[in-house]
Amino acid sequence: MACWSRSVLLWLLAGACGLALLGYCVYFDRKRRNAKAFKRRLRESKSRSSPQSEEVQEFFLQEIQLGELWLTKGEQKKSVEHLINAISVCAQPNQLIQVLEQTLPPQVFEMLVHSIPYTIQRFETAVSQQNAGDD
Repeated sequence: MACWSRSVLLWLLAGACGLALLGYCVYFDRKRRNAKAFKRRLRESKSRSSPQSEEVQEFFLQEIQLGELWLTKGEQKKSVEHLINAISVCAQPNQLIQVLEQTLPPQVFEMLVHSIPYTIQRFETAVSQQNAGDD
């Protein structure tokens, strides 16, 4: 009987600790969300990142469409250039590469894989030059 009451006591203690931790999290989350500074920072970050992310999405879709267009016209090199541009701005490039591997002809995908390092380096150089010009 003593062993049973000991395990019940341990379970109750574990449950009480879990409940206390949950209460702690809820309390501080509510405190954080109701803070005026938090709301202000959240609004600022949304207003700052929203137009830029929309531009990146538009650029991404444009590059995918151009890559497909050039591929249908038989221009594999131009297609690969545009697809790599899309990869370089993609939030999840590994998944995009996997999709491209399944959808592109093998020789085009191989061209793409071999061209990625050079094109991404060129893209990063262009972005850094643009940022230096903005300063």
